[in-house]
Amino acid sequence: MSSSSHDDIEKDAGSSNDSVPHLSDQQEELKEAAEAPFTVERDSNEHGPNGEPLEKVATKYSAHNIRSVPNGGLTAWLQVLGSFFLFFNSWGIVNTFGTYQAYYETGILASSTPSAISWIGSIQAFLLMLVGAVTGPIYDAGYVHTLLLLGSFLVVFGQMMLSLATNYWQVMLAQAICIGIGCGCMFVPAVAILSTYFSTRIATAMGLAAAGSSLGGVIYPIVFHRLQPTLGFPWATRVIGFIALFGLLFSNSVMKVRVLPDSRRKFLDLTAFTELPYVLFVLGSFTGFMGLYVLFFYIQSYALQTHITNDNLSFYLLSIINAASVFGRIIPNYIADFTGPMNMILPCSFMAGILTLCLIATHTIAPLIVICVLYGFFSGTFVSLPPTIFVALTKNRAVIGTRMGMGFSITSFGLLIGTPISGVILDAKGYPSTWTFGGVLVLAGAVFMLGSRVAQGGWKVMVKV
Repeated sequence: MSSSSHDDIEKDAGSSNDSVPHLSDQQEELKEAAEAPFTVERDSNEHGPNGEPLEKVATKYSAHNIRSVPNGGLTAWLQVLGSFFLFFNSWGIVNTFGTYQAYYETGILASSTPSAISWIGSIQAFLLMLVGAVTGPIYDAGYVHTLLLLGSFLVVFGQMMLSLATNYWQVMLAQAICIGIGCGCMFVPAVAILSTYFSTRIATAMGLAAAGSSLGGVIYPIVFHRLQPTLGFPWATRVIGFIALFGLLFSNSVMKVRVLPDSRRKFLDLTAFTELPYVLFVLGSFTGFMGLYVLFFYIQSYALQTHITNDNLSFYLLSIINAASVFGRIIPNYIADFTGPMNMILPCSFMAGILTLCLIATHTIAPLIVICVLYGFFSGTFVSLPPTIFVALTKNRAVIGTRMGMGFSITSFGLLIGTPISGVILDAKGYPSTWTFGGVLVLAGAVFMLGSRVAQGGWKVMVKV
């Protein structure tokens, strides 16, 4: 071959390399998704075309490759069931505090104000979210079962210590601190493991798992209400602890990590605060959660003190709310897989705020029960859909966990201060002002979320966001 021909070939090759188009981040992600989800381990006896032995390559699943996600199967659905019981014994316990609030006001903490008592439930919910956010790097490091075991122990131990409590600070340490930290340790595994088994049906899977929090909020208040008059506060609390023990033993036995991230999660991703959709949604979650639990904490004492219901029925109001919330976490999440999670949470949030305001004019039993049913349904999306929305708002899959943790950390402060402030308002102004406070905050949160939706997908109604 002549030297000129050789030069021409090299020139053509160079020009061919120069013509390779630069891929955008989105195109790179699609290219990666199209690649094989794992590499096959070759036999060491295989040889290449020139007789050289081929290198042995280990099988390795990709945490970011969409095609490697099973989206079903026995193991995947067992994770949903395991997460169900984690939610049952974390958020389900938090959703039960309204029953304890009503009991404490006339029982062992009768000398404390409603605002002081509500700090116990607020700190418990605050620690659930905050500890759940900061344990993300521990999950990424592979200590998943350590988190589950520690969280399970603290929840059960906290319940047993609560049964021995006789004053305010003992209740605070056992119920708020110990149980709150335990719930927080289990929160990340409950959410993160599911995201590695589902992609196309992630909202449905998350909704089914999150329904455990509602069912726990149905069963635990009934157990406490039925057992406390006959067995007393200590044994009623211990029975709840034993129920939690059996559920958590099941979760610890079936939860299985399919794949861990390629690298440890960053604790902060400050670039998230330069993206308007993310900032507005976090602000909406913070504001919404400030008002969301006002009804959960005070609906029973409201029904008792205003004589709308008798003592027996009033204790079932919280169970009615949580029973309706089971459907409010499954049905909207199933629809969200088709409409987009943001389009689903918006109408539900507005309805939850309006229903809280409707309590101002509610003075008879029939409308009170209707409001409890509807509020339970529409408020359910506040717990089940935010993880899916954080995924949708994050372009880089490698920082999903970081941004989710940041969002929940900020939201946890809304949970912390919302109900104690409403307790102060209750002492000073009464229930109408308390419902106004809660309803306006939930509506304000919905408005911020609407701004996030518009910033992300525009004003077109039919756009999946």
